[in-house]
Amino acid sequence: MFRRVLALALLLGAGASAAAAQRIETALVAGGCFWCVESDFRRVEGVTDVTVGYAGGETANPSYSSVTQGGTGHLEVAQISFDAGIVSYAQILHLFLRSIDPLDAGGQFCDRGESYTTAIFATPAQ
Repeated sequence: MFRRVLALALLLGAGASAAAAQRIETALVAGGCFWCVESDFRRVEGVTDVTVGYAGGETANPSYSSVTQGGTGHLEVAQISFDAGIVSYAQILHLFLRSIDPLDAGGQFCDRGESYTTAIFATPAQ
């Protein structure tokens, strides 16, 4: 019985060390439709989560319809959480820039308007 408990404790300890070894960082990008950006990055090895929302505007708690109608100043964004031990911030930005047209000031692809323009937001040092 003692050996089983010891083996289980060792296994649990190894799992905790592996989880603690993750270096989770975030990138915040606007690349047109946030659901498209989310879909692209959920497939990237090392990405642990992608959350979509709005950034850059002045209106508190904007709705989807108010942002897409324009005038709030918000962009559709994706917050990408990733394990920096697997994929780097530079690699995340490289993939992002390959999936957008940074020279299109009117939006992205068939999504037109202010809320669909592109940006890379600075995040606090991690």
